[in-house]
Amino acid sequence: MQQLQSIDEYKQIIEGEKVIFMFSADWCPDCRVIEPILPELEQENNDFTFYYVDRDKYIDLCIELNVFGIPSFIAFHEGKEVGRYVNKERKTKEQIQDFINSISL
Repeated sequence: MQQLQSIDEYKQIIEGEKVIFMFSADWCPDCRVIEPILPELEQENNDFTFYYVDRDKYIDLCIELNVFGIPSFIAFHEGKEVGRYVNKERKTKEQIQDFINSISL
């Protein structure tokens, strides 16, 4: 999973094709639990590009997007938010896949 490098990069990325941002932090135990399954999810959903967003580094972006719990996921396509799975609960691979499947473009 690629890491977001700047707010300018974020603004460019959301204008493109099918992208999912995963908001996380190194200290988040629920984020560490899903870490091993993320490569599988990326591989199984290769029509999306996935980006890791460090919640602590991009706290202003999290506030702007109303991301107050992690791990959380937001999908964009051509500049528009097309899906969101934002809460503070631990997530399973099945729940994340269900979210990805629910994204309507």
